[in-house]
Amino acid sequence: MYLWRKTLSNLNARDQLQPYHKTFHISFYINIHTTIMILRNLNLIGKLFSWILITGFYSDKNNIGYRLEKMIKQHESGKGEKGGEGGGFSLKAWVWNVWEFAREDSNRVKFSLKVGLAVLLVSLLILFRAPYEVFGTNIIWSILTVAIMFEYTVGATFNRGFNRALGSLLAGVLAISVAQVALSSGRVAEPIIIGFSIFIIGTITSFMKLWPSLVPYEYGFRVVLFTYCLIVVSGYRLSMGNPMRTAMDRLYSIAIGGFVAVLVNVLVCPIWAGEQLHKELVNNFNSVADSLEECVRKYLEDDGSVHPEFSKTVMDEFPDEPAYRKCKNTLNSSAKLEALAVSAKWEPPHGRFRHFFYPWSEYVKVAAVLRYCAYEVMALHGVLHSEIQAPYNLRITFQSEIRDATSHAAELVRSLGKDISDMKRSTRTSLLMKLHSSTERLQRAIDIHSYLLTSPSEPTDTNTYSKPLTRLSLTLSNTFSDVTSQLADLDSSNSLEKNSSQQLNQSTQQQQTEPNNYHELMRKQSRRQHYSWPPRQVDAFEEEGSAGDFLPRMKALESTAALSLANFTSLLIEFVARLDHLVEAVDELSKLAKF
Repeated sequence: MYLWRKTLSNLNARDQLQPYHKTFHISFYINIHTTIMILRNLNLIGKLFSWILITGFYSDKNNIGYRLEKMIKQHESGKGEKGGEGGGFSLKAWVWNVWEFAREDSNRVKFSLKVGLAVLLVSLLILFRAPYEVFGTNIIWSILTVAIMFEYTVGATFNRGFNRALGSLLAGVLAISVAQVALSSGRVAEPIIIGFSIFIIGTITSFMKLWPSLVPYEYGFRVVLFTYCLIVVSGYRLSMGNPMRTAMDRLYSIAIGGFVAVLVNVLVCPIWAGEQLHKELVNNFNSVADSLEECVRKYLEDDGSVHPEFSKTVMDEFPDEPAYRKCKNTLNSSAKLEALAVSAKWEPPHGRFRHFFYPWSEYVKVAAVLRYCAYEVMALHGVLHSEIQAPYNLRITFQSEIRDATSHAAELVRSLGKDISDMKRSTRTSLLMKLHSSTERLQRAIDIHSYLLTSPSEPTDTNTYSKPLTRLSLTLSNTFSDVTSQLADLDSSNSLEKNSSQQLNQSTQQQQTEPNNYHELMRKQSRRQHYSWPPRQVDAFEEEGSAGDFLPRMKALESTAALSLANFTSLLIEFVARLDHLVEAVDELSKLAKF
């Protein structure tokens, strides 16, 4: 093949492949894999590469030749890795995904290595003859204990170990008692008593672990059930009348496994649940602040030219909003934080948490108040991607007030998170004063210009109100540009009452004579444009056939769209109001934790 490619003349390659140029150009965009398979069957792959090199067809990376060569190589490499055609598995990609997963959190690798080390240490009791002669096959219980008891954090391991120890002890006592009663009852009654006791223990433990106050000890009831069954049944068949020895040997083995699991988890690169809870809460503060700023920035900068598809909005797929996904994870983190708080209570003093009875439950309370504030951020995000949108010029009218309130609110949230991260108390009087003053300015601006949010097409006589309307006159839909220009002329000439009926008749006649143009313009409007909702206005206009109530309907639609801005600002003000509760919760945590 190499010699054939070497001796292939440039002219021959060009002449043979030139007729396939247009055909291949079309088929490339239809199905690249099908095209490659066809060319391979025709033995034209080599000639195709030669023609690409001759013509310089791949000199530009945007050309089809460059992409063709890349796709052919990927197709060939995929076939070689799978050992067949159309292979989609890539070993390199799989290794890269594993590497990225491990690099996100190095504790994952540490935890895996620690589990392997603990299992190895317990297995040495079987691999060496001396300990095996002492414990025998019961040492397998140590391996099972390590595999079941070893958890990600130290606190979770202590919690699981407590349930394991208490459940095994209770199961051993019950097994010995029932076995003694069964032995004294004779050969006939012994299996009946053992079977009935297994039924009773299984029923009671399964019912008790569903009790609300006993849910944290659910694993302990599971341990009681399977440990009791294994001791009683194996003792009946194997020990033949010596259940005490069977129970004691297995309790010793369980104790050895639990001791090794705790020792390795605490001494070898410990992963503390308290530190995990502390970092998780701080990250949640930053996520809420970032999401707030991102949402407001997009709301003020979005001119309506880009709008996500409805399916992406429903599925919450916003790839260009990473802070939104973090805020969403904050709302879904309640179960994780509660589990970390429960595990942290089992941990001894460590690191920066040096005193006993550390108030881990306060972390959960602060997280709950933070989620209470994050709900408003998600509501702001809902307004950002809602179907009813305020005109862009109306949004930028209050741009400075909204930005000031947002920046001060985000700064306060980050300050609270930093205080928790540094475990210190700082005065936040200046931040609160700035936040409250900026929020008051926003409220005053909304109050002064409230006429813009209710009746944008009815200007007042004052000079103060006429200027914003002049700026916002372009916010009307392009579909009704004739009506807009007429209303603007009427406003400037101060003869609204005299000429309104004439202008209305003109606009009505124009709309009636050109219904097709109106319908086409409405269809060409983008989904995000100012009168994108409700779309039924086209049908309503056509069904009524007259424009007697055209302007009232226009005013209603404009007012509805303008109220979207009022909704957005009210949610922002509500977020600021909820921050007061967050400040109080953080102060309470600082006092109890002795920051």
